[in-house]
Parts: sequence; structure tokens; C-alpha cells
Amino acid sequence: MKLSKTEIVGCYLIEPTIYRDDRGFFMESYNKAKFEKNLGLSVDFVQDNHSVSSRNVLRGLHYQKGQWAQAKLVRVVRGRVRDIVVDLRTDSPTFGRHVAVELSSDNSRMLWIPKGLAHGFLSLEDDTIFCYKCDAYYNPKAEAGIRFNDPDLDLDWGVPESEIKLSLRDRALPFFRMLK
Repeated sequence: MKLSKTEIVGCYLIEPTIYRDDRGFFMESYNKAKFEKNLGLSVDFVQDNHSVSSRNVLRGLHYQKGQWAQAKLVRVVRGRVRDIVVDLRTDSPTFGRHVAVELSSDNSRMLWIPKGLAHGFLSLEDDTIFCYKCDAYYNPKAEAGIRFNDPDLDLDWGVPESEIKLSLRDRALPFFRMLK
């Protein structure tokens, strides 16, 4: 596995070792010992989530507050997404910064998202399958988010805003400056 730092402290792009031959390929999508050794931390995943999205569906930007904050290991099983995280940790040197990466079934990359980051993804293909492991259980009372088109963050989703399919709830999320 290859681990690359991103512009956000504690957030890493992970590229698994893939063994390909004429039959297809094999990879370990998760190995606790290797994962913890490479990241230098101990993680206890307690929940796996799985979503299927059509093209241009945007899910996010979401996070869990307080004791319910979640660290996540995300990946795409089928299709492609533009994945964006925003650092909401006020004590972080990268507070307010964001990282955008493409995750796909072709590149098999994963993203480690530490607690305190808002996360969202835009599906770039129909029937995109997005999976992620969480180190804390989902609690609807702790759910929060920020607006996908926040002018202060200037996020580039890679498609015109008019083409983005968004839930009414996500469309009404507060702006980043309202969190401060």
C-alpha cells in the first residue's frame, strides 16, 4: 500500500497494491495491521456504509459533531466520484482548507478522512457504488454539514452547478462562516 499526504493534516490518499493478471485483479481493500502501521494510529471501525448514486448526485458536505465525530476510510467499488473534504478543526493549521480527489473503481484509491473534516462526493457516473468504514456509529442528532457551493470555500465539483442533483436537506445546509 502506498500512502500519500494531502494538503490537510492527517488526511491521506491510499493506493492499495493490486495484483493483475489475465483473470482480473486482487487487492486487499483493508488490512487492519498494515493500515495501522502505515498511518501510525489505532483504528476500530464499527460501521460500514454503502451507497449507490446516479451521475451528478452530490452527497454532502456532511460530518458528525462532538463525541459522535467519525473518521472514515472511503473508496469507490464501481464508477467514479469527485471526493472533497474540508478541514473544520479550528485548532488545525489547515483549518478551512479543502482537498479534492478522484476516486474510482479503475484507480482503486482510498481516502483516509480524520475526525473533524466535512466530507462530500459527486458521482461522475451512473450506478456509482461508494463504500466507507467509520470509527464511530452514526447518530442523527449529531449530524451536521456545510453548503456544497459555499462561496468562501470556492469548491470545484467539476460540473456546472445546474447539473448537480442534491437533496433538499443538503441544499439548505449552513455556510462555512456560520460555523465559526
